[in-house]
Amino acid sequence: MNRKLTALLAAMALALAATGCGGGSGGDSGKITLGFSQVGSESGWREANTKSVKESAQAAGIDLKFSDAQQKQENQIATIRSYIQQKVDVIAFSPVVVTGWDAVLKEAQAAKIPVVLTDRAVDSDPSLYVSFLGSDFVKEGEAVGDWVLDEYKDATGPVNIVQLEGTVGSAPAIDRKKGFESKIAANPNLKVIASQSGDFTRADGKEVMQAILKANPKIDLLFAHNDDMGLGAIQAIEEAGKKPGVDIKIVTIDAVHDGMQALADGKINFIAECSPLLGDQLMDIVKKIKAGQPVDKRIVTTETTFTQQQAAEALPTRKY
Repeated sequence: MNRKLTALLAAMALALAATGCGGGSGGDSGKITLGFSQVGSESGWREANTKSVKESAQAAGIDLKFSDAQQKQENQIATIRSYIQQKVDVIAFSPVVVTGWDAVLKEAQAAKIPVVLTDRAVDSDPSLYVSFLGSDFVKEGEAVGDWVLDEYKDATGPVNIVQLEGTVGSAPAIDRKKGFESKIAANPNLKVIASQSGDFTRADGKEVMQAILKANPKIDLLFAHNDDMGLGAIQAIEEAGKKPGVDIKIVTIDAVHDGMQALADGKINFIAECSPLLGDQLMDIVKKIKAGQPVDKRIVTTETTFTQQQAAEALPTRKY
């Protein structure tokens, strides 16, 4: 009898776990049910983004089913299929990579469950999703490139640049590189001598930068696709006996708290912002979709850039 009871309780626990943060399948509670698949927790930016989504869902009275894909596309696809089976009202996800989503998006469309992309884009037919909310990654790369062009406008010789790229195949990695390199092409003295993925993590940023420093004794500038990789690279630069921000200038993207502190301290020279606080906008989109109201196909977040002085001024009231 005890064995049967134990087995029954275990089955009930698994069933509850499968529903994520929500309580039952879509529509049972009378609330809007949103299934959200997050890339992972690879950076301070991503953690702030997750917090924003969870807090905004709670404030909006939306039943949130949340899943962390741990930076694996196969996990996200499985999760989205689970949301389809649970008959949630809306599915939102931040895709790990750009390609490979057609099949699961068609399944969601066949089930008449609208899909919203957040933070990152996909290369699928736009008819397969309702809206894409996020930054313009090309413009972020261009903003960094503009700063580099101005900083080295008087350079008379080669300026050796290292680039720490984000996750291979991801939209921000592809677009930030594109925007940056399109800008610096205007000055033939600006040369990218090494470009390698650090997977958007601080640990990989440090490890990759250590290897690059050994292979390239003369580096003038580092462009990291996010703050966390830049912060990891700072550790490698300091361990190599060089002064970050001086011996090697550093430019990054995101503007999370740790990155902004490094900028204020002079270890980073310039940051282009990429706001993770998408929760409120996402919940507004979800409510409009459920109410049958039109939403824009592309919604770009409002962002800025920071110098050392601007970072110092912004830090006391920074939310992430």
